[in-house]
Amino acid sequence: MCPARAPGRADGGTPAHEAGTRVQKGKERPLTVHDLNQLLLVCSLVLLVAVAAVRLSSRSGLPSLLVYLGIGIAMGQDGIGNIAFDNAELTQMVGYAALVVILAEGGLGTKWKEIKPVLPAAVALSLVGVAVSVGVTAAAGYYLVGLEWRQSLIIGAVVSSTDAAAVFSVLRKVPLPARITGVLEAESGFNDAPVVILVVAFSASGPVEHWYTLLGNIAMELAIGAAVGTAIALMGAYGLRRVALPASGLYPIAVLAIAVTAYAAGALAHGSGFLAVYLASVLLGNARLPHWPATRGFAEGLGWIAQIGMFVLLGLLATPHDLVHDILPALVVGLVLTVVARPVGVVLSLLPFRVTWPEKALLSWAGLRGAVPIILATIPMVTGVQDSRRIFNMVFVLVVVYTLIQGPTLPWLARKLHLGDLEGAADLGIESAPLERLRGHLLSVSIPTGSRMNGVEINELRLPPGSAVTLVVRDGTSFVPLPTTLLRQGDELLVVATDPVRDAAERRLRAVAQGGKLAGWLGSGGQQRGRGGPARR
Repeated sequence: MCPARAPGRADGGTPAHEAGTRVQKGKERPLTVHDLNQLLLVCSLVLLVAVAAVRLSSRSGLPSLLVYLGIGIAMGQDGIGNIAFDNAELTQMVGYAALVVILAEGGLGTKWKEIKPVLPAAVALSLVGVAVSVGVTAAAGYYLVGLEWRQSLIIGAVVSSTDAAAVFSVLRKVPLPARITGVLEAESGFNDAPVVILVVAFSASGPVEHWYTLLGNIAMELAIGAAVGTAIALMGAYGLRRVALPASGLYPIAVLAIAVTAYAAGALAHGSGFLAVYLASVLLGNARLPHWPATRGFAEGLGWIAQIGMFVLLGLLATPHDLVHDILPALVVGLVLTVVARPVGVVLSLLPFRVTWPEKALLSWAGLRGAVPIILATIPMVTGVQDSRRIFNMVFVLVVVYTLIQGPTLPWLARKLHLGDLEGAADLGIESAPLERLRGHLLSVSIPTGSRMNGVEINELRLPPGSAVTLVVRDGTSFVPLPTTLLRQGDELLVVATDPVRDAAERRLRAVAQGGKLAGWLGSGGQQRGRGGPARR
């Protein structure tokens, strides 16, 4: 989050005599508690400013990444902070670590029921759509801007993936249909993996591999990453559901540790660590683990810290006075990417699927870029590719300008295309705490506004045998309910369920919240199930 010092330099690129008193008599002065205090003060102030800026970005519709990049630029050598920082290696390492956390947070919040129906379409966008976008954008860089083919391919690969941080932060504020949101979230989680492989291959020294060799390597790394991520998530979920930890605060730590383990194991196995962590997080997020609201809150907080630290560091790495010469080429490449490459990739990759033209238009415009392209642009800088600084500058300008255009206009376009989401019953917030010695679970249920559980009697819940509502908290007062007690919006229930019926009890509660007291005879959406009486929940 705060600028680190580059090896051999006193201040990440600033000569020792310009950095202050860090160097004395030819050797570095060791860090002291005073240095630590200053560092903590700067980092905490940056965090507070960034948190306050979220309010501004949420009201304006701008992705918060632009605010964080602005903070980094303001702290940089052309800003008021006057901090010279040019350590691309450190930026890449921090960016990778932050991206792991962001993908984990996004995966934990992804609902499997929303992405399952659109998973093939999302995979097609992540592979075919990215390939088309890379080719078209690289051609624009070569023929319109005058770059060499290697540099053009690198830029095409860098900017062709939608950014998980931008998508997760923007789309969840826009009332889009679940189908569109599911496609975009899954695509942004999946397409980082093939894009990273392409950028590394194009940035490597020596000739670029044959296309069939490159495709084979991509397929192998994706397969390994998917297998490792799935296996680790299944083992982790199995353990967490059956072992009662002594403190509820340990569950969030364990879940995030499992997700990071999936990334590291996938990468060490020569697979795609990014795909492994995203898949593992999706599986963990839908495994109904104990103390889930606390886990989501913990992951969301870490995600914000990762975004702030990553974007501030990227802003520090940028040098505004060097960007001027690359603004026009960046705008040209970005225009081709936005109005040609992305729409063509969306149309071609979604040909086998039933997707309407308004949905294709929205998917084309919602291909948001963010920190991932800027992080990937540090790869050619680290490997020493010719004109790598120009590549970074073009990507930086492209991301900032087109995010400013696409982010705020996305809700407007959704309304014009009549793709606003329909209002539905609010889902329940259910937290589970395992009772290991009693072989049971204590479910904490909050009834939100809009839930059809409002007005339902306790006995009309028809919970499975082995589960019961033991306490109701209403307006700050708790009481033991009667079978005829009417539930109200804002109530909090404590439901005790034995281990064998825990899942059935939660499914039943959610069904009533969606379909009301007739859930079972009627589906959760009000559809008649048949004449066979209530379905077993």
